[in-house]
Amino acid sequence: MQISSKKGEWFEIIVPSDWNGISTEHLFWNVWNAPKKLTHQFRTNKEVTVNGSPANWHEALKTGDRLRIKLFSEVEFGVTPTYMDLEILFEDEHLLIVNKPAGVNTHPNSPEDTDTLANGVAFHLQANGESRQVKHIHRLDRDTSGAILFAKHALAGSILDKMLEERKIKRTYVALVEGKIRGKKGTINEPIGRDRHHPTKRRVSPNGQQAITHYQVIESSPDFSKVKCQLETGRTHQIRVHFSHIGHPLIGDKLYNENPSGNRLALHAEQLQLTHPLTFEKIDVVCPVEW
Repeated sequence: MQISSKKGEWFEIIVPSDWNGISTEHLFWNVWNAPKKLTHQFRTNKEVTVNGSPANWHEALKTGDRLRIKLFSEVEFGVTPTYMDLEILFEDEHLLIVNKPAGVNTHPNSPEDTDTLANGVAFHLQANGESRQVKHIHRLDRDTSGAILFAKHALAGSILDKMLEERKIKRTYVALVEGKIRGKKGTINEPIGRDRHHPTKRRVSPNGQQAITHYQVIESSPDFSKVKCQLETGRTHQIRVHFSHIGHPLIGDKLYNENPSGNRLALHAEQLQLTHPLTFEKIDVVCPVEW
C-alpha cells in the first residue's frame, strides 16, 4: 500500500517497495507516463526532492525514501468562477468527479461563457481555498448528464490524458432509445465523420474515424429500449450517431431523431472507473439517473 499525503504545496510519497531501485526519471517517464516537457519543468524548477534534498533524477530510489513533488502551487483558474450547485461524486487533492446536469456545457467556448460546468468547478475550488487551473479530462455534450472527471493540477491531468488515450478509464453510459432492440447485447463498429450538410452533426462515414460502441439491453418494450453502453473510442456524439444509424435513435435527441419525444436527451454517464493516477487506489463512481 502506498503512503502519501499533502504537505502544504508539496505532495509527499513514502517510496513503496515496488519502486525500490528505480530512478525519479524512470518514475515520471515510465510509471506515470508524464510528458517530458512537464518533467523537465519539475527538474529545472527543483520541484522534486528526496529526503529533503533536490532529487538526483538518475539515482535509484530506496524503499522508505520521502519523495516530495511541488504540485499545489497557486495558479489561475483559466475560467471565471461562477456559483453552481454541484453534486460532487469524488474529490481529493488531485482530481474531482462531478455529476453534470443536462443543459450545461462542460467548458466555455468563448470568454463570455460563464455558466458552464468548468466555471462551477472553479467556484467550488475557490470556495475551498484552492487556486487550481480547471482541466476536464473528457467532456459530455451539453444535453448529456452524468459523471465527468477533472484534474486539479498538471501532473494528474497529463497522466489522466494518457490513461484516457490508452482506454484505462472505463466510462459506462445509460440511454433510452426508440423501439425494441433485438438481442441482449451487441457492438456497433462504424466510423464517424462530420456531416458536410450540417455544421454540428456527425454521421457514419467510411472516411471517418474509428468508433466502437458496446451495448447491453437492460430493459425493453415495443416502444423503447434501455441500454448500457461502453465506449472504446470517444468520438463526438458517438452513442447518438451509432444508435441512430442502426434505426434506434435516442429519445429526446433533437439532432439525430426525426420525431424526438421527451423533454431531454435520454443519455447519462452512469459510471466512471479508473485507477487513481498518483495514489493507485481503485475509484468506482456510480451516478444513477431516474427517467
